[in-house]
This record gives sequence, structure tokens and C-alpha cells, in this order.
Amino acid sequence: MAGVEIISNEGFRNDGRRPNELRKLQCKMGVFAQADGSAYIEHGNTRVLCAVYGPHEIRGSRTKALHDRVLINCQYSMATFSTGERKQRPRGDRKSTEMTMHLRETFEAAILTQLYPRSQIDIFVEVLQADGGNFAACVNAATLALIDAGIPMKDYVSACTVGFAEDQALMDVSHLEESGHNAALTLAMLPKSQHIVLLEMSSRLHLDHLRTLMEMAEKGCKDVFLVLDQAVRDHVSEATQFMNT
Repeated sequence: MAGVEIISNEGFRNDGRRPNELRKLQCKMGVFAQADGSAYIEHGNTRVLCAVYGPHEIRGSRTKALHDRVLINCQYSMATFSTGERKQRPRGDRKSTEMTMHLRETFEAAILTQLYPRSQIDIFVEVLQADGGNFAACVNAATLALIDAGIPMKDYVSACTVGFAEDQALMDVSHLEESGHNAALTLAMLPKSQHIVLLEMSSRLHLDHLRTLMEMAEKGCKDVFLVLDQAVRDHVSEATQFMNT
């Protein structure tokens, strides 16, 4: 946005973070009793809910069934109150369709799909509040929900959106930092193998800055992984204590 200072002269961003710091990240698993797996996540002011169902029999036409692997069905949507615009966002709009496709591709690369041939896994994510890094938050919420559902994966999938503004790379960007003509890069990876499963970029960026942005995105994904892993450990510990009482 023109006229808005992204980084102060002291090196701080509008929310008080340094350029290489994540926003506060909070997670909770098992938030829906009706779903096989679920999770709620907050990336700063971005809030996302995810519910996972399956594996189960193919719903609808059986011609969709894949004989050698599971069919992953995803749905990305934004609540009408998720932004200040308060406008209706149908699930079939172009942006939602694009995000749905990216979500499916991301988890097709992470789930052990060959274990469930001729079956289906549903992943539903909804952005309750949008303040930047929406897709990354959806990926992280879906990872926790899949783990909660007990669906085997090669590894966690952790995601982070980084930006480039005022000649400075910024980790885990907010909506303000994503706005205008600032470049933003979203990376989703399997942190243990460092295998990249999704890379998306908006706006132009000079090639000289790409390596810096990639390195920051990879660091962001590793930092997010530590938070997700601790959330899973805490959830398992709470469940074990509940079963023993």
C-alpha cells in the first residue's frame, strides 16, 4: 500500500516483529467430535478451521474411484465475515477453486495414498479471519487434522508465506505486508526430508532476491513444524491422561 511504512527505521514491522520472526502461532486439535479429525489454528490474526473425514467409500459416482490410491477431495472456503469487505464468497469462485486445487496437490504428495485404494479422504478448510498467509495457515491446520484422524503421511506438511518489501525479506507476512505490489511466496514442505510439495508466488520478484526469499521460507516452515509437532505431542499427552482417568 502506497504511503504505509512496512518496516520502521529501527527495523521493526507494524506489529512489532523483526523481519525474520513468525507471528504468534496457536493450535488446537480435536475441535469437532463429528469429524474423524479436526484442528483450529491461529497465525497471528489469521484463523482457520479444518475438518477431515475418511478414509471412506467413494461418494457419488464410483467412476471417480482410483484403483491404486485414495481419492483426496478438498474444499477451501472463506467465511463471509473473514475480511472487512463482508461480501459473499461462493465456494465455486475462481480463488477458492485455485486454493482447493493447491491444497489437494499438496496433500497428494504427503499422504500415503497407496494404502487406501478405491476410497476417499475429505479435507474441508474454512478461513474464519483473513489477515495474510491464509493458504499457509490452511495447510498447517489440515496437517494437524489429518494427524488427528490417524491418516498415515510421509511427514508433517508445514507451510509459510514470506514477502519482499522495501528491499527486505519478511517472514510470515500479514495482510498489510501482502497488499499492494509487494511480492509474496508461499512454500509448503516436508520438513524432515526438506522436500518441497508446493511453491507459489504472487507478483514479480527480481531473480537476485529469490534465493534469500526461499531460504527465509524454508526457515519459516521449520519453525512452524516445531510448533505443530509440539501441538501433536500435547494433544496425545492430554488424550492419554484422559484415558487413564
